[in-house]
Amino acid sequence: MIQIVALPAFSDNYIWLLQDTANRRCAVVDPGDAAPVLAWLGEHPGWALQDILVTHHHADHVGGVEALKAATGARVSGPAHERIPARDLALEDNDTVQVLGLRFQVLAMPGHTLGHIAYYTAQATTPLLFSGDTLFAAGCGRLFEGSPEQMHHSLQRLAALPAETEVYCAHEYTLSNLRFACAVEPQNPHVMQRFEEVTRLRAEHRISLPSSIGLERLTNPFLRTAETFVKQKADEWRGHSNPTQATVFAALRSWKDQF
Repeated sequence: MIQIVALPAFSDNYIWLLQDTANRRCAVVDPGDAAPVLAWLGEHPGWALQDILVTHHHADHVGGVEALKAATGARVSGPAHERIPARDLALEDNDTVQVLGLRFQVLAMPGHTLGHIAYYTAQATTPLLFSGDTLFAAGCGRLFEGSPEQMHHSLQRLAALPAETEVYCAHEYTLSNLRFACAVEPQNPHVMQRFEEVTRLRAEHRISLPSSIGLERLTNPFLRTAETFVKQKADEWRGHSNPTQATVFAALRSWKDQF
């Protein structure tokens, strides 16, 4: 059985640590800083870091990779179409990679960056998704390289995963994302309830993750572009009708960028 803990980094990043407790092996996802991982290993003698999974090339996701590779010899897996330091395994869409006995499927997620990937497995007790900066809790990443059409397609691909899939994204942005979701759907009871719950969690300095695909379908405006009220709010923001779900998404993303 795999246990997952969050190692906080920088102001709002999470480095996800996967633990195979039976064999004292572990893996990390997007270590932008080596220090939290090395500190955990120092506090847990006898554990071996076997794998480093990377979703995209931004510094807050890869900054610690080379130091961890040098210290532990862990295998580094990352997107084939981005420059990933110390990468051993270049991964393409629909590739699979074995990590701690679990087979993860690689999903191409262009949008935030062009080569961004996510990691999904249905082999754990509950399906797991490591979404990097593509799907956030109640939000999505900014479009630094890809188009709105690409990001919308990427998000719809994730939305089609099983509802019970646990979503492990890379940042603690949930409360600010929910403030925007409240502006988009002020009469959505699921959004209001989640906003209240996360407000309490953050007031107690507690983590708001993981989310789930089912919860995101109910509360994440970027996954709700087919909803009539969401389209109406996007049309209001743009000042004209958005004829497709991708253009509704583009309007929402533009609005969120200025929110």
